[in-house]
Amino acid sequence: MAVQEESMGLVLLVEDNRGIAEMVGEFLERRGYTVDYAADGVTGLRQAAAEPFDVIVLDLMLPGMDGLELCRRLRNDAKKSTPVLMLTARDTLDDKLVGLDAGADDYLVKPFEIRELEARIRALIRRERRSVSTEVLRVGDLMLDTATLRATRAGKDLALSPIGLRLLTILMRESPRVVTRRDIEREVWGDLLPDSDTLRSHLYNLRKIIDKPFEKQLLHTIHSAGYRLADLDAELAAAKAG
Repeated sequence: MAVQEESMGLVLLVEDNRGIAEMVGEFLERRGYTVDYAADGVTGLRQAAAEPFDVIVLDLMLPGMDGLELCRRLRNDAKKSTPVLMLTARDTLDDKLVGLDAGADDYLVKPFEIRELEARIRALIRRERRSVSTEVLRVGDLMLDTATLRATRAGKDLALSPIGLRLLTILMRESPRVVTRRDIEREVWGDLLPDSDTLRSHLYNLRKIIDKPFEKQLLHTIHSAGYRLADLDAELAAAKAG
């Protein structure tokens, strides 16, 4: 039986428990995936930075380098946007938010159902393939290359956290449309429900980087509606010209 293209992909499994690694790998390979392995964080980071994986399944507790540090270095140093599914035995909200803040795209608590793992991998790959069509986003003099994760404004490089990059990508893709708070939270944190200050804090930090050093404000809060990223001067000029 032929496997549908959307359910196939190249997966990096970073897991030091041999039994779990073999179980997951064998299941995914039967489902049509190609699976590479790493048993420690240092090897995992090296492979993740060097190869074009479709998704990385990453254990939190690893020898050599833990999953959080691996994820941070993958995003900040290697500038890789490969989707990361983090496996963790910690199931508190704070623990999950720490993983997502480090750059993970999803999480799964151990012990997990193998079919749920495969479903989440499939969803991450499908989402990533939908998003790669636009590689360079522009709003005014703000630019984001989604392939290299390089953000600049007026030619100046902007140092953004993984969550900051994700927020910027969402707002730039939807610009100049207003994006609701709930839509942003769902895109960034999935089914988690962070408190109201979490998103506000991340947006405050994003605004400090993309707006504060510059004369023109691009990130706007629309009270009781959400947020939008827009060059209002350009919009006004276009409206007058029209």
